[in-house]
Amino acid sequence: MARSLASRLPALARLSRATPVRPLLPSLSHSTPVRTQTTDMKRGDRIIQKELGPASYVGMKSTFSSDIETCTVVPGHTPLPVYQVLDSEGRVHDSDQVSMSSEEVLDIYKQMITLTQMDKLLYEAQRHGRISFYMTCTGEEAMHYGSAAALSPEDMVYAQYREVGVLMYRGFSPEDCMNQCTGNVLDLAKARQMPVHYGSRKLNFQQISSPLGTQIPQAPGTAYAFKLQGANRCVCVYFGDGSASEGDTHAAMNFAATLQCPVLFFCRNNGYAISTPATDQYAGDGIVMRGIGYGMEAVRVDGNDLFAVYNAVKLYRERAVSENAPFLIEAMTYRVGHHSTSDDWKAYRHEDEVREIGTGSCPVKRVKLFLISQGLWSLKEDEDLIQQTKGNLLQTLERAERQPKPGVDSLFTDVYDELPNHLIKQRDSIKEHIKKYPNEYPKQFQ
Repeated sequence: MARSLASRLPALARLSRATPVRPLLPSLSHSTPVRTQTTDMKRGDRIIQKELGPASYVGMKSTFSSDIETCTVVPGHTPLPVYQVLDSEGRVHDSDQVSMSSEEVLDIYKQMITLTQMDKLLYEAQRHGRISFYMTCTGEEAMHYGSAAALSPEDMVYAQYREVGVLMYRGFSPEDCMNQCTGNVLDLAKARQMPVHYGSRKLNFQQISSPLGTQIPQAPGTAYAFKLQGANRCVCVYFGDGSASEGDTHAAMNFAATLQCPVLFFCRNNGYAISTPATDQYAGDGIVMRGIGYGMEAVRVDGNDLFAVYNAVKLYRERAVSENAPFLIEAMTYRVGHHSTSDDWKAYRHEDEVREIGTGSCPVKRVKLFLISQGLWSLKEDEDLIQQTKGNLLQTLERAERQPKPGVDSLFTDVYDELPNHLIKQRDSIKEHIKKYPNEYPKQFQ
């Protein structure tokens, strides 16, 4: 299957292979003859100096040379291209690269509408004090659904905190999301997590953690276990351009490459690590080139293009499983909203930038325009769907708010098989305190 898919997507197959680059040597004295081995990232042309014979070391085979050779990037080189199928106006460059059926695209579009409307509702709910915290996904929806549709339901997902669409595609309902955000008794995490920190064992979606990057080294560990088990499963780990600067990312990619683990490193490069722009995060050609340094194939895709994301993940998911190999995907996108409800993007971005880059390349709009151009959708159907979705979501939120909160006992369960004495004392102390001050706590705590 991997070969057949790759043959259908020759442009993607070419983009996934870049020329390995050796790091620059330390600075030398001016009297030392130094010749530079240059690499044009676009063409892969190389200027090779005189070679003396084979050089063999543990983990490396090369050649000896009479000159000091370094590797650098040709001035003015073109960065690695961005693979795209669907442009910002909903036009397809090559219809042969649309690998999804009309029914799949329409179903995903409807799910996108649900996600965008849920984001708007819960964002406003936080502003009204109905929930404590929220993070929207506006502008990044295509990455969620394109990657989720390409993965197997049995593949394990390690998300950061802006990939709820992946979980919803697998069957996590808006009601499940709102139960979690309101922290009621139906929340699978029993209200022990901040809002938007979802997880589902049933759906192979690991619980989200707040600290950046902690999920990244866990992913190759799970993938290595799948490899040893011969499970025919892979792991997809999502992280942002900011998390790519964490040391955990280095450790994870190095483990995955040396152990040859079936894992996809999916970097969501939305241009900002909270308020820090990408220009202040790295000087190289984005995140994609880091894969080469660890010995893994890497590709850069348009993260706002549902079809490009689907094709890339589909191809590399098949290869990861069949070859037991890791791959890096850098999805270029833009975070339209605030980093979270604790952030204000107007403090570090201009409105013109958001309007031009974010709104102009909206992934949901692209799919809508594509569907309309194919005669599969209409503006009237779109308006009706949005209104109906808004009403359903508002009712769902109200039901979630009416549910009681978990009881005090839930604070002490799910860790020990038998509760130890010191926790029994703490539990009894809390209950005595609540009994003494009943007016200060909800009725279900009493």
